[in-house]
Amino acid sequence: MKYSPLFWPVKLKGKFIYILDETLLPHKLKYIKVGNYKQAVSAIKQMKTRAIGQVLLVMYSFLLEYRRNQNKKNIAQILSNVADAFNSVRPTLSFKFLTDLAIGLHKQGVRLDNGILNFLEGLKAKRIEQAKECSGLIDDKDTILTHCNVSGLMPLIARLCRQQNKSVSFFVTETRPYLQGSRLTAWELKKAGCNVTVIADNMVAEVMKEGKISKVIVGADNLAQNGDIANKIGTYQIAIMADYFKIPFYVLCSPVSLAKTGEDIQLEIRPEGELLEFCGISIAPKGVKGYYPAFDITPSNLITKHIYLNIGDVVHLLNQSKN
Repeated sequence: MKYSPLFWPVKLKGKFIYILDETLLPHKLKYIKVGNYKQAVSAIKQMKTRAIGQVLLVMYSFLLEYRRNQNKKNIAQILSNVADAFNSVRPTLSFKFLTDLAIGLHKQGVRLDNGILNFLEGLKAKRIEQAKECSGLIDDKDTILTHCNVSGLMPLIARLCRQQNKSVSFFVTETRPYLQGSRLTAWELKKAGCNVTVIADNMVAEVMKEGKISKVIVGADNLAQNGDIANKIGTYQIAIMADYFKIPFYVLCSPVSLAKTGEDIQLEIRPEGELLEFCGISIAPKGVKGYYPAFDITPSNLITKHIYLNIGDVVHLLNQSKN
């Protein structure tokens, strides 16, 4: 099976991590080289990578710091510093699960080299299973609306549908202001040979009213214990419209976080300049204010089905192994 570059956008080679710079897509496919966790944190803050890329970057950063400092007496404190840095970088994203996993493996005496690499291999397999489950929910000739980008899962789902002799097309929202939909999702779906139509975020209701959409599939950056999700800003209004027009609304979920409900998820507010400028050019009058919550909360009652990333058994196996 061929995968999108966004399916596994961060790679570890020797003493460096190479990050696919998603801010340059679709015009340039370029990787950024980082050599320590502070540079990795900076890349996340600058939105150079997101979603699964951030997961890989966190875990590979632990691996680098472990390899560099494993013989030092204060290795536990060094790993704790790495955890603190990542846990504070983006409040809506649930990095604590990952940092707790890395710290926990080290405390149990599991070599982080083996533990982290085995976890990531298991994660890759579970992402493929997630795509397979989603493809089973799609019918022949369905038109899928998606918002933002789910790190390579959407073209994989399309390829799996093709193997099942199902023809699927896509409507992709631009996803302002970072345009992840038009820059990333439309790009990777087109590369996969899919029929793709880009629409502005504020066209969704009209397109649904016209009967052009049969299903909605989105991702989730944070999944609360009651089934509420946090995802890219604009997801909530799409869910409301899908409910109004009786269109199934499916969510490709991340693992459950510590949040009990959506109200417990802290929403990240991005710098206003990201909304008021585009490529360094002002698109608003001087002196006006901008407000950019990067995520919104979609309540579980608007979600037709959660498609879970079932990595619990992977973590369980790691916790049972000591090498």
